[in-house]
Amino acid sequence: MTDITYPCHENVPPHLYQPENEYDLASLTRYERVYTKVMRTADEGARDAAEDIAHVISRCILDKGRCVVGLGAGRCALKVYDELVKLYFADKVNFADVIFFNIGELGLGESTESGNTMSRLRSHLFNKIDVPEENIHTFNSNATQDNVHKFCKAYESEIAEQGGLDLLVCELTRTASLAFNEPGATSSSKCRLVLLSGETRRRVSEAFQRDTAPATALTLGIGNLLQAHHVICVAWGVDSSKPLFDAIEGRMGEHAPASYLQMHDNVKIIADLEAAERLTRIRYPWRVTSCQWNDKLIRRAIVWLSDITGKPVLKLTDVDYNDHGLGDLVAQFESAYNVNIKIFNDLQHTITGWPGGKPNADDTNRPETALPYPKRVLIFSPHPDDVVVSMGGTLQRLVSQKHDVHVAFQTNGDVAVADEDLERTMMLVGKMAQHFGTAASIDGEIHTLIDEIHNRDKDSAPSANIRFIKGAIFTCEGYMSCQSLGVKRENIHELSMPFYQQSPTGIGHLSDADVAIVEQLIRQVKPHRIFVADDLNDPYGTHEPATRSVLIALEDLKDEPFMQQCRVWLYRGQWDLWNVDHVEMAVPMSPEEFALKLDAIIKHQSQVHDAPLRNTPEGKLSWQRTIERNRALADHYNRLGLAAYEAIEAFVRYL
Repeated sequence: MTDITYPCHENVPPHLYQPENEYDLASLTRYERVYTKVMRTADEGARDAAEDIAHVISRCILDKGRCVVGLGAGRCALKVYDELVKLYFADKVNFADVIFFNIGELGLGESTESGNTMSRLRSHLFNKIDVPEENIHTFNSNATQDNVHKFCKAYESEIAEQGGLDLLVCELTRTASLAFNEPGATSSSKCRLVLLSGETRRRVSEAFQRDTAPATALTLGIGNLLQAHHVICVAWGVDSSKPLFDAIEGRMGEHAPASYLQMHDNVKIIADLEAAERLTRIRYPWRVTSCQWNDKLIRRAIVWLSDITGKPVLKLTDVDYNDHGLGDLVAQFESAYNVNIKIFNDLQHTITGWPGGKPNADDTNRPETALPYPKRVLIFSPHPDDVVVSMGGTLQRLVSQKHDVHVAFQTNGDVAVADEDLERTMMLVGKMAQHFGTAASIDGEIHTLIDEIHNRDKDSAPSANIRFIKGAIFTCEGYMSCQSLGVKRENIHELSMPFYQQSPTGIGHLSDADVAIVEQLIRQVKPHRIFVADDLNDPYGTHEPATRSVLIALEDLKDEPFMQQCRVWLYRGQWDLWNVDHVEMAVPMSPEEFALKLDAIIKHQSQVHDAPLRNTPEGKLSWQRTIERNRALADHYNRLGLAAYEAIEAFVRYL
């Protein structure tokens, strides 16, 4: 299967993450409370981390004859261990005198089973190097709820007997946790049994390919981890960007356990550019250094300046620019007014009521081309509701403007449907069966399913029949929702992608079969425009492989003749939204159009009440948050001095 690299939406100048000298480094990192090295890619970062680990190990062995290392086993760390094995085979490090301690394990009594952290450490590292078995330590598999405290204390004693950890290798999680120390952990916490949050359990199920994840874990506490002499922490990918910012530039506290690394005087965090995108030196470089200005960076700076001064773009003055470190832009453009006009026009040109292009119009300053018209449009929706929740207003515009719009449900989204919706549907089926005289043939199946709903362990995977019916509920709602916005039923495609269907919990790994399904549909439709979800913070874990399947397919098809006039747009909304300074196409909605979108969303009845996993920390469902984001984006455009709309959906161009 062809792999892809997610695009950076702008070129980040190398001097922002690879400064030439210590002076530049000090200037760039003035807001960073932990030493952080940013590499362009995760592969480069993993190699750098492995070299650092090898150096610390070799120095410790030279100094005292051994090195004691604590290891985490998350996805970011595993990439580092793969690189460490390469160094071992290149004779650049040996492990005969290294003593390893596992820093966190799933559940109780699972240390000898597969699908846990110890099994990952063995398969990625221990089984490939020369470490003696007696030098590998993990939590006692005999631990129970009654004796776990005793065993945790004994594990701390084992580490102390070895002289403490010389090196800790760990990673940042999406919740800014360290090991299994989740938000709420204190800086003095010790080795203990912890309850895992729902999000962590979902991540564990995905990462370890388990039907269910344990509700608990054993972990070294923050207090134990901070006692290590050296700490190397890694973070890759956009989903690490917020926790990385919280750990490095944020307020230290229990809300982000990784922020306690600010207390340690020998920490090195290694991150790729995607993970580092929120750091001040990457996102707002003019605050820490002189800039190599380009159009996108100028727009970002002026939007930032407008926000912090509370002024519309056209009211910004020379004084505003000079007071906030942007005087060089005034010098470059000769006046604040000239910069203001440029950015105002830039923002204005992102707004269009014609997301498929306006026929017979000058498209010089429009985000979309006038021709061809009408266009064939293909929209990929990871779950059946994503297309309407995230871009329902745009979907309605495309249809009403006579484009040939196709929607592809990549999965049936059964995991997001509650048992209550299933039971209600089964009751309806039962009543219909009685009415039509077919009750005898399906009555037993109905009772079997209802019994399973009431009696099955909530931590166990549902049966195939339950998954099918839940998926059918969600998919049928998707049909009704899209049709309410004008999409033809024959233009709605159910892809039933294997990565989702073949996994007991809907969390699986992408394969060539998934990509082939996407490629076949693209070849069939031969679209002029493709819309792809970029909501990679989806807590279900579905969006990332669903999106990646499309991007891989596009890479495979790039030389096809029909692809030469195909543009690809990325949309967000369900779990995130593009910032104004990134937006390349903004589609506004009137109050009436926004009401149509809301009506279409509400047709997903299984998702508008207490659907599993949908509640946000604010107590709102994800679709409610999306509605607020659409309004907030319109309000932001208005505060910048542009027209006032009811709501706006935003897009960034991929190809």
